[in-house]
Amino acid sequence: MYKIMLADDEGIVIESLQFIIRKYFKDNCQVESAKTGRNVIELAEYFRPDIAFMDIQMPGINGIEAMKEIRKSNPGTIFIVLSAYDKFDYAQKSINLGVFEYLNKPVSQKAIVEVLGRAMKQVDDKREQRSNDLMLKEKLEIVVPIIENGFIYSIMFQEHFTEDIDNYRSMLGITWNYGYMLALVSGEKQEGNYMTNAVGTSIKAQMNYRKIRELVKEEYPCIIGSIMSNKIAVFVPCEHKKPDYNERIDLIEKSRNLARKLKYILGISFRIGIGSVRTLKESMESYNEALKALVNTTGSVAHADDLTIRGNYEEGYPADAEKYILDSLKEGNTADCIRQANLFFDWMEENYHEDNSNVKLKVLELVLFAEHEAFLSGGPINLFNGRADYLADVTGMKDYSGLKQWFITKLTLACHNIIIKKEENSNSLLKKAKDYILQNYKKDISLDDISRELDISPYYFSKMFKDLSGMNFIEYLTDFRIEKAKRLLQENERSMKEICWEVGYSDPNYFSRIFKKVTGKTPTEYKEGKMYGS
Repeated sequence: MYKIMLADDEGIVIESLQFIIRKYFKDNCQVESAKTGRNVIELAEYFRPDIAFMDIQMPGINGIEAMKEIRKSNPGTIFIVLSAYDKFDYAQKSINLGVFEYLNKPVSQKAIVEVLGRAMKQVDDKREQRSNDLMLKEKLEIVVPIIENGFIYSIMFQEHFTEDIDNYRSMLGITWNYGYMLALVSGEKQEGNYMTNAVGTSIKAQMNYRKIRELVKEEYPCIIGSIMSNKIAVFVPCEHKKPDYNERIDLIEKSRNLARKLKYILGISFRIGIGSVRTLKESMESYNEALKALVNTTGSVAHADDLTIRGNYEEGYPADAEKYILDSLKEGNTADCIRQANLFFDWMEENYHEDNSNVKLKVLELVLFAEHEAFLSGGPINLFNGRADYLADVTGMKDYSGLKQWFITKLTLACHNIIIKKEENSNSLLKKAKDYILQNYKKDISLDDISRELDISPYYFSKMFKDLSGMNFIEYLTDFRIEKAKRLLQENERSMKEICWEVGYSDPNYFSRIFKKVTGKTPTEYKEGKMYGS
C-alpha cells in the first residue's frame, strides 16, 4: 500500500490524478488531497505520505514553502512537482529540495503513470533497505553482546592469544591501549558494604540484561560483559593512562547517576566500583581494584584512586619496567625479559649506586620470584636447599658488574626452564596424539575423540597440533591414511574396498576422491602405475 497526497488548487487536476491512480494502480494506493498550502502541510503531518504530487502556485503558502515544511516532519516523502509555470527559478528550488520529478502542465496520462511507477519503486527500495537495516540491527543485538562478553572474558582472565585480542578490538572499534574496569554489583538493598539477596536480584538482572546494557552505554562508551553471579564487568577504553582529577570526578558522578537510574527504572539496587586505568593486560587488576573499592567503603560508588587499596611506589620508580620483566618471564619471552632486566638494573645502579644492600635485595627478590614462576610452570624440582648459596653469592659481590651478570644469568635460566617445560609438555602431547592416530587410524576418529583421550580441550589441541606439526589434525590424519593406503596398493593382495576399510574409510567413492586429492591420481591409477613402473 502506498500513501499518495495530491496538492493542487484545481479540482479537475486532483480528480484526473485520482482517476489515473485508480485505473492503473487499483487498490494499492491510499489517496488524500488538499487545495491550499496550509491544508497540505496539516494533511502531511497526520497522513505521512510516501509520495506527494505538488503544485507550485497554490493559495496562501506556495508549493515550494509547503515542501520545505513537510520535509521537516516527513523527510522520506517523495515529491513530484506539477506546474503550469516553466520557470527556471522554480525548477532550481525544486531540485534543491530533492524533488523526484518536475513536470510541466498539461501532463499526459502516460507520463503520470511512468513517473508514479518509478516513485513507487523508490518507496519499495527504501522499505526493503529499512527492513534489511532492522534485520541487521536485530542480528547485531544478538551478536554484539556475545562479542563484547568474549572480549571482557579474554582481557580479564588472560585466556587469549594476541591475535584474538586484536580481532576483538577491530570488531568493536577499540583504538586505545588503556582502559579501566567497572564492577556493577546488584542486590535487594545495601547493608554497609554488602548487597543482600544476591541470588534473587541476579535472576532479575538477567531478565533485564538488555535494558541494563542500554542504560550503562548511555553513560559510558564501554564494552559490557555478561552477568556473573550478581556482578557485571564493564571495560571503558581511554586514551591516557592517568586521567586528570576533573575526569575522575565526572566519572564518579556519572556512576552515581547510573545507579539511581537502574534503581528507578528496573527496581534493582546497584553499587558501582571503579578501577584505575590500566593496560589491556592489566584489566583483571583494575577489576579487582573496583571490587576492593566497594569492600572498603559504604557508598553506592567507589573509585580505587580515592582509596588506599594498593601499595604505592616512590616517585620515579620504574614499576612498569619491573612488571614487564615478570610478564615477559611468565610468557617465556627471554629476549624482552632480559632487555628490560638490563634497563631496570641500570636504573638501580644509576639512582642507588651507594645503596648497595637494597640493590642486592631487589636483585635477590626478582630472581626468587622468577624461579618461583618457573616452578609453577612445571619447571625443575624445587629443592629446599637448592638456593643455599644465593645469599652468600649476592652479598659477596664486590661490584655491580658481577651482580648484574648473576642477575641476568638467573633470569635467563628461569625463562629457559619455562620455555623447556612448555616445549616438553607440547611435544609430549604431540607424541601421544601421533601414537593415538597410529593405533586408531583404522577407526572413525575425530578431533573430539583425540582431545578427550589427551584430556585437553579441542580448541587447545587443534592449535597446539598445528603449531608443532605444521598441519592441522585432519590434514595429518588424511596424509597418514593415504600413505598407509599407498603401501597396501603396492602389495597387490587386497581389493580396493578392503584397502578403503583398512585405512579408516567406509565409503570407497569418498576414499577415491580423497586419494586423488592428495596424490593427484585415483587409487586404481596409482596401483597400475606402480605395477608398470610409471
